[in-house]
Amino acid sequence: MSTTSDGTRAVRAGLPTPQQYEPTLPGPVFAAHFHLSGEPVGPYTYGRDTNPTWTHLERAIGELEAPGEQVETTVFASGMAAVSAVLLSRARTGDTVVLPDDGYQALPLVREQLEAYGVRVRTAPTGGDAQLRALEGAKLLWLETPSNPGLDVCDVRRLVAAAHEAGALVAVDNTLATPLGQRPLELGADFSVASDTKGMTGHGDILLGHVSCKDPELSAGVRRWRKVVGAIPGPMEAWLAHRSLSTVQLRVDRQCGTALALAEALSRRSDVTGLRYPGLPDDPSHATAVRQMRRFGSVVSFVLADKDTAERFLAGLRLVDDATSFGSVRSTAERRARWGGDAVPEGFIRFSVGAEDPDDLLADVESALDEAAR
Repeated sequence: MSTTSDGTRAVRAGLPTPQQYEPTLPGPVFAAHFHLSGEPVGPYTYGRDTNPTWTHLERAIGELEAPGEQVETTVFASGMAAVSAVLLSRARTGDTVVLPDDGYQALPLVREQLEAYGVRVRTAPTGGDAQLRALEGAKLLWLETPSNPGLDVCDVRRLVAAAHEAGALVAVDNTLATPLGQRPLELGADFSVASDTKGMTGHGDILLGHVSCKDPELSAGVRRWRKVVGAIPGPMEAWLAHRSLSTVQLRVDRQCGTALALAEALSRRSDVTGLRYPGLPDDPSHATAVRQMRRFGSVVSFVLADKDTAERFLAGLRLVDDATSFGSVRSTAERRARWGGDAVPEGFIRFSVGAEDPDDLLADVESALDEAAR
């Protein structure tokens, strides 16, 4: 399906060969064990190892990650399970790992665990490809681009080339972009990792994650880690995720288009500072983003005067949920500093654009900003 468009690929991805009188997408398989006489040589032996519902979803995600190429995908119970699988299965005592210092809020927890195992961890910002300066002697480079919540972008091709020359593998957290916005494996990365809780499934009702690799040996290590720690998704969640993928192009196109319109509207307001969206021509990351991204994501970040102004803005929204996470069909926004851990001002807003009518959503935001400024 490499010659088809994103929308067609998403609708057909991972479907089994048509069988007369059988459903197009088989229902979830709820099974802890399978009939297993003789030698265990079949594909399905025990529910912690493999499941037919996972298989369909993994094939579907692989077709989106690198169309027309051989890709192996492993699905997990959450995005952090996927993140941990790569970092904790690859790093050994004495190894050096390079992480972004402005990445997802839970990444420092993984750093603590790595250091407890005797792994040396270096950090540097995403912007300006600053992680290049930390590569000497590293075994694994972890990129998050665009970064969450600051929306900085790094040059994946450049960093991959430097890391591979230094003998390091490269993993890219592609959660914010999704494979429709950016394809890390095609940019040379060894691992493409995502929390599919966000834009991939897109309805705010499933926890899921995945790791995709072109190298079967690397994939086998990730899959073994899933088996050892049991970080497996439920069959129902996997089936719902596959069902949701069929609309991912429709959702992402609507969200990205509205996100750009929102960013442009915010850029005209004097009460908004620190505006970031990689799709804006004057965004600091735009030049890099256009070289490697096909869509710029659903998240816009900006800063209001202070904590109270931000809280009034959030309270004044009628079509936007005050909630964490992003990528849902329902717009969400939050004052990110309420969690601590992110180096952001008290008035920093992370706004995730949903699939609402763009005119309605922009009017709601403008009204809430006007009320907050009074």
